[in-house]
Amino acid sequence: MSSFVGVLVSDPWLQSQFTQVQLRTLQTKFTSAKRSDAEHVTIKDLPPVMEELRGIQEVLTKEDITNFLSESYPDMNEPIEFEQFLREYLSLKAKGTTKSGGQKNLKGSVSFLKASTTTLLHVINESEKTSYVNHINNFLGDDPFLKNFLPLDPTSNDLFNLIGDGVLLCKLINVAVPGTIDERAINTKKDLNPWERNENHTLCLNSAEAIGCTLVNIGTQDLIEARPHLVLGLLSQIIKIQLLADLNLKKTPELLELVADDNSKEAEELVNLAPDKMLLKWMNFHIKKAGYKKTVTNFSTDVKDGEAYAYLLSALAPEHSSTTLIETTDPKERAKKVLETAEKLDCTRYVTSKDIVEGSANLNLAFVAEIFQHRNGLSSNNVAPVVEDTPGDVRTG
Repeated sequence: MSSFVGVLVSDPWLQSQFTQVQLRTLQTKFTSAKRSDAEHVTIKDLPPVMEELRGIQEVLTKEDITNFLSESYPDMNEPIEFEQFLREYLSLKAKGTTKSGGQKNLKGSVSFLKASTTTLLHVINESEKTSYVNHINNFLGDDPFLKNFLPLDPTSNDLFNLIGDGVLLCKLINVAVPGTIDERAINTKKDLNPWERNENHTLCLNSAEAIGCTLVNIGTQDLIEARPHLVLGLLSQIIKIQLLADLNLKKTPELLELVADDNSKEAEELVNLAPDKMLLKWMNFHIKKAGYKKTVTNFSTDVKDGEAYAYLLSALAPEHSSTTLIETTDPKERAKKVLETAEKLDCTRYVTSKDIVEGSANLNLAFVAEIFQHRNGLSSNNVAPVVEDTPGDVRTG
C-alpha cells in the first residue's frame, strides 16, 4: 500500500471514521457544493448535498438538515472547509439515527447474501467457520503483520481471538476490494489500547458498508467481543463480495456470451444483473449446453443432489471428468465425485460433500464462484476434449 495516495485528513481520529472510498466520494460532493460565483463553500450550500448522502438521506429531510445546521451556525453564509464538512456529516448521521429512534431505514439496501446476523438462534455453523478460516489463511498468510498469527486452526477459537483488535477484518476488506482502506490508518502495533481497537473496528464497519455489506444490529463492541454469529455473518458478506467481484461485464466482458446475439433486451438486463444472479445465469448457460434439463434457481435445494455440479464440471473440465460423474445416482457418492473432479481444478476450498448434500447456500455459492474464477468456460478459456471411461480406467473421477 506504500504507493497508494489517498485523501488525507489532519485529524487522525476523523481520518479513522472513513474509508478512502468514502473520503473520495465526500470530497467530490463537497467540491460540487461550491457555487460558480463563490470563493468558498458555505453552510447554506450544504443541505442539498447532505440530503443525498448515505446515512442521512434515509432519515433526514433537507429542512431537517437546514434546521440542525442553523443551530450551530447562526450565519449560514459562513465558509466551511472540508474537514469541518466531514464533522458535520458525522454529526448529522448521529442526529438522524436519534431522530429515527436508533433504527436505520434499510429500504433499498442491497447485500450479496443474507447475513446470519438476523437469525434469532445464534447457532454457529462449523462448516462455514472452517471455510472462512481457510479463506483467511490462503489470502492473508503472507501479510506482513498477520503472518505472525496465521495460519489459524479452524477447529479452535483462533479466529475469534484474532478478530478482537480489528486488524484482520480491515485487511480482509482490502483483499475483497483493494484500496478501500488506507492501511496507514489501521492500528497494528503489538498491544492496542481500547481506543485504538475501537478505531480499527469503526474503520472496519465503515469500510464494510462502503463495499456493499449490509450491517444489521452490529457495532464496534460486538466485534471487540468477537460475538461469533455476528463475526461469521460479516465475514460471509466480505468473502462473497470478493468471490463475486468478477461477475460483471466490466471485469468479464465475455459474459455477454450468456445472451443470444439477437436479444438486445436481455443483453441490457445483463448489465444490471446482481453478481449472484449472474453466477446462476452463467451456471445455467453451461449445464443447459451439457444436457441438464432443469434450471438452477438457488445455491441450496437446487444443487444438493450434486447433479447440476456433475453437468457443470463435465462441460467445463471434460479432461478431468468421466461418464460416471453424471451416471452416479446416489447424492452422497455423486457429491464426493464432484469434489474429486473439482480438486483437479483446485476448487475445493469452500465445501465438503456434506455441505453439498445439506444444501449450504453460502458455501455452495462460494464453490461455484471459485469454479468460475478458475475456469469460466467462456471465449478466453479453452478446455480439453472429453475423456471417456475405459475398462482399465482406475481414476476416481
